[in-house]
Amino acid sequence: MSRAFNFSAGPATLPEPVLLQAQSEMLDWHGVGASIVELSHRGPEFMGIAAEAEADLRRLVGIPDDYAVLFMQGGATTQQALIALNFANPRQVADYVISGHWGKTAIKQVKPYLDARVAATGEAGGFRGIPARASWQLSDDAAYVHVTANETIHGVEFRDVPDVGAVPLFADFSSSIASEPIDVSKYGLIYAGAQKNLGPVGISVVIVRRDLLDRAGQPRADIFDYRSHLKGESMLNTPPTWNWYLAGLVFKWMLAEGGVQEFAVRNARKSALLYSTIDGSGGFYRNEVDPAVRSRMNVPFFLHDEALDKPFLKEAAAAQLISLKGHRALGGMRASIYNAMPVEGVQALTAFMQDFQNRHG
Repeated sequence: MSRAFNFSAGPATLPEPVLLQAQSEMLDWHGVGASIVELSHRGPEFMGIAAEAEADLRRLVGIPDDYAVLFMQGGATTQQALIALNFANPRQVADYVISGHWGKTAIKQVKPYLDARVAATGEAGGFRGIPARASWQLSDDAAYVHVTANETIHGVEFRDVPDVGAVPLFADFSSSIASEPIDVSKYGLIYAGAQKNLGPVGISVVIVRRDLLDRAGQPRADIFDYRSHLKGESMLNTPPTWNWYLAGLVFKWMLAEGGVQEFAVRNARKSALLYSTIDGSGGFYRNEVDPAVRSRMNVPFFLHDEALDKPFLKEAAAAQLISLKGHRALGGMRASIYNAMPVEGVQALTAFMQDFQNRHG
């Protein structure tokens, strides 16, 4: 079997060793005579997997003891709504910095619950950059300030942690978590859908400073209360056990490969190679993002002639380079090069791009 290099933005490519291990354990997990997906989430087998997954994630990301870790069903959009319910009083102010499509989605989710204010937005410039920190209009009484660490569609990324004073900084890290070292202590809350760097779709990680859980928040069902999920060890109801198990395997793989320090080196190399190919094409390819905030994870680019888009995608697929079509909100192409994408995949892509230019330029 020959696997393609998969540049999908999410669900994204998974490490091949993880898939092979999951395949080998699918029918019989560690000799118990059943698949892990068939075993009770309350049983000792899965409880052990869950505990190991949290310990490995803490080690991988560098999560301090004064932060709780939750494994939640669903994706980041669900967490975007839940943070308002858990950490803001009704109609309290929360500030949002909008750097792309997912920032706009985040503020949309909380508008029914609080006074969501746009502190800054890059929309006027087509989300090709991040507004300078000095231009942000922050509220002194905000419940939190929200940013999207990496915009999967528009390809912009915060390269520094913004200083927002005493107000807790909340961040959507769905597409860049564990791609390089981060100082968790500078954030009040980090959340991430797993399907980019951490595992399969269907499960999310929430990392929250424990003292923030003392906030009353808003009236909500128990199932929407982070405190209840923490008390129930993320098993307030039946969790997506297969997704959690696979995420745990990904954590172990990343640790074995050298952790976030190693992936920071790999990701810098991959993104530099791809951007240099685009920038060195003489305009045949172009990326329109401010180079100071270009994403290392998601690289959108355009061909100089839209008529070449379909031939590019067809020929790329024939070369086993798949899922390169850009998001419908932006068009063009997009290469997502998360942790599980090997350097060889980007080398194959850039070689194809250069060959395509030679034949169609």
